[in-house]
Amino acid sequence: MLVVQAGWVPGAGLALWAEGLEDLTGVLDGEPATLTMKLPGTTRGPVPPAELATTRAVKLRTYDVPALLVADGDALATLASADDAGGDEWLAGPSLRYLGVLAGFAFDLARRGRMLPQLVNEGGTPAARWRPVITGADAATYRDFAAGMPPVVRATGAGLARTLRDALNVLVDAAARTLMPERLLLGHRPGPKAPLPDRWISALTADDPALPGAKAEDVRDLGAALGDWMRAANEANGPVRVSFRLSEPPPGEDDWGLEFALQSAEDPNLYLRADEVWAGARFPGMPPRPDETLLAGLGRAVRLFPLLHAGLAEAEPTTMTLDTGEAHDFLRQAAPLLQAAGFGVLLPKWAGRKGVGLKLTTRSKGKSSGKALASSGFGLEEIVGFRLDLVIGDGVVSAEELAELARLKVPLVRVRGQWVELDDRQLKAALKAVGRRREGELTAGEVLQQVVDGGEEDLPLVEVDADGMLGDLISGQAAERLAPISTPPGFQGTLRPYQERGLSWLHFLARIGLGGILADDMGLGKTAQTISLLVQERADATPEPTLLICPMSLVSNWEKEVARFAPQIRTYVHHGASRNKEGIETADLVITTYGTAVRDLAILKAGKWERIVCDEAQAIKNSGTRQAQAVRAIPARTRIALTGTPVENHLAELWSIMDFCNPGLLGPAKRFRKRFQEPIEVRQDELAAEALKRATGPFVLRRLKTDKSIISDLPEKNEMKVWCTLTPEQATLYQAVVEDMMATIENSEGIERRGNVLAAMTKLKQVCNHPAHLLKDGSKLPARSGKLARLEELAAEIVEDGDKALVFTQYAEWGTLLQPYLAAHLDRPVLWLHGGLAKARRDALVEEFQTSDEPMLFLLSLKAAGTGLNLTAANHVVHFDRWWNPAVEDQATDRAYRIGQSRDVQVRKFICTGTLEEKIDAMIERKKALASSVVGTGEGWITDLGTDQLRELFELDLAGVR
Repeated sequence: MLVVQAGWVPGAGLALWAEGLEDLTGVLDGEPATLTMKLPGTTRGPVPPAELATTRAVKLRTYDVPALLVADGDALATLASADDAGGDEWLAGPSLRYLGVLAGFAFDLARRGRMLPQLVNEGGTPAARWRPVITGADAATYRDFAAGMPPVVRATGAGLARTLRDALNVLVDAAARTLMPERLLLGHRPGPKAPLPDRWISALTADDPALPGAKAEDVRDLGAALGDWMRAANEANGPVRVSFRLSEPPPGEDDWGLEFALQSAEDPNLYLRADEVWAGARFPGMPPRPDETLLAGLGRAVRLFPLLHAGLAEAEPTTMTLDTGEAHDFLRQAAPLLQAAGFGVLLPKWAGRKGVGLKLTTRSKGKSSGKALASSGFGLEEIVGFRLDLVIGDGVVSAEELAELARLKVPLVRVRGQWVELDDRQLKAALKAVGRRREGELTAGEVLQQVVDGGEEDLPLVEVDADGMLGDLISGQAAERLAPISTPPGFQGTLRPYQERGLSWLHFLARIGLGGILADDMGLGKTAQTISLLVQERADATPEPTLLICPMSLVSNWEKEVARFAPQIRTYVHHGASRNKEGIETADLVITTYGTAVRDLAILKAGKWERIVCDEAQAIKNSGTRQAQAVRAIPARTRIALTGTPVENHLAELWSIMDFCNPGLLGPAKRFRKRFQEPIEVRQDELAAEALKRATGPFVLRRLKTDKSIISDLPEKNEMKVWCTLTPEQATLYQAVVEDMMATIENSEGIERRGNVLAAMTKLKQVCNHPAHLLKDGSKLPARSGKLARLEELAAEIVEDGDKALVFTQYAEWGTLLQPYLAAHLDRPVLWLHGGLAKARRDALVEEFQTSDEPMLFLLSLKAAGTGLNLTAANHVVHFDRWWNPAVEDQATDRAYRIGQSRDVQVRKFICTGTLEEKIDAMIERKKALASSVVGTGEGWITDLGTDQLRELFELDLAGVR
């Protein structure tokens, strides 16, 4: 598999490259080119990212690199799916993922109207382009993108500022044209001799933005006016903006209302009607003279909506009235322009939605083919009657009514009391559908596939009305409607009511041959529900064995839980040097790891499996990885994915897990990306989100710990940050490390610089922990660390109250120093679990902690104990030093916050004030979405910051010293 990197070449656009670029021909679109770039490498050539850490003599060197140049118009679509693996062919590298996130930001700017149309010079020819307006919170995001840009993105030498500005300009322009594919003004397209403003407006949504042959003086005059508009927008797009709300006419009338208002640009819920503004009302952040702001904004809006002149005849304008034709013009033409110029626009909920769709109605017929499951009363081969109806708004329309609407050619109509927009494409698709088969019989499986397919692009499936078990399945209510299966005889425990419903759902899907995703929140008992399924089906029959694949850290947990709940289930762990085929052939349940599944694929493929269960199924979220491909290649009658996070970052992960559970059901990844991923992630398309929920709902069961209707006896989780001050010794060491490491960083480049930055971070975090952690001199621990002093106080309180606590650290060497010190200080047991322990010793520590009545601390290495352990004896969790990844911290916290926990869990995250710990925490809190997508799961992103930015990040604020 090729790892595809990306850069941005101002004036040329997106460039893609990988070692073995010729293998991407036909996979990625682009024109072949050769670029001169500065990349890390040796005298032999550039070094692939995966080999940088193991290659010697790597420096930043200049190379001629074969690349694919992606046209500006295609860059957005390419980057919108940049974080999705390209199957067996390619995998997105960090630089390509970065630009993919930037593309999402560009689309978000366009969707929110944070852009303006401009006239620009492109190679001596004027062109109509959209440009972003970056103010307020968007400016902070823009700075984050500048700080986080991987050096390879600007490897052509254009510099950070120019590269980012040019990339965002191109992506916003492409996003605007995607969001506004319709012409801004109706009528004939202006010809080459038409006035330049008319040609310019037309070119804003045309495939070709160029305006050749324009007179120089016309270009100068229009360009100057548009430049003034951009400058005014940057000035006007402050904390408050003018807003317009379009209201439908009352029943039987034709007068639409257009309300003027002032609205907070940062909090749209802060909204004042114009009449309230004139009456003197205010909200926080308003300018000194809001009435002047309102009038000035309305004056600017007239240029985009000339009819607004009629509403400004009064000295204190508040509203204006539109007829239906004018309202449609506002919806189609003025509203997009006003939004693009930074005005607020509030439209009816139906605005922008497809007016015509399909409604699928099915009714059980009471007869089934021989394959139907009589015992359950439902099977995928059951015959049902179906009918397809055309829907406009919320009502079904007949073929005659549709023909009349098409004849009238009215784009905005009221159908049975509801207003809808109709366009020619939808009407043509609907008229064509009238002639197709609209009723008859289908199997339940065929109906389910139609629901997943979701109709056509111009004629989507908008409603499904199915009765019986098929209706419950499609609506995602099967788990609630199925008769709960009580705790099976032979299961050594008692299932909670919601777990019994989960068992009935899993059993039902298995009987009809479908796979599912059990996505219950962590700690709700996915393991127990799965084991109860194995017990239940063995009470019905003697099926083939089940193959369970999980991370290595969970193998012992599964083995113990099966022995606890179902000792009659013959279990074989297929892992390690002693694994053999004989063990597989005699077991009811075979437990293996993802790594072993890859190595022993041929053996596992030869087995005859009732089902495959993937625990922590996010391990197969990337469909292009070897382990995801291996797991999908093992045949089984049904499949189950267990995960508390079916979507961690992108919808492509959901496709990958769903494709494991029900191969081919959601179609190929490319179609899924076009139909769901791009509309939802890039355009926040609500209809696409509803369609995806309808398509996947039958196969996903998700319950949350916070839902009291699911589990009312799980206590609260209280999270807090504990601010610690540095001692003078720590502060002196901290400043010395900053000065020493910054000098080293400034004199290095390429992979050497990245290594130096990571080394600096490690040293600074060690200083924040304790001077002895950095110095490694075996010196005493007391009274030298603000963090340790706070932990001593907290630990004493915890054991004095008779409680237990988990203390997580990412550094094993620090845990080794801390364990004996805390044990002596508290005169209580302090257990220490790290990656160097044998499995038997790990199990013994967990058993001691869970069963002992004595108050104690359990010190744990984050990597060794962040997942797979049940430690509900603790009701306190301390993150002593942090990996700055909320998902990792939550996983670790959930060792204590899960079923079996009877007390509130107190979670404390230690942070040293004035240090990089506080500054990085603030960065992540300010922009969590960007952090999760760009920052990733570790600290490597910081190595790409500039030297000045690193100095600012590392610099010590002396207010944090006690």
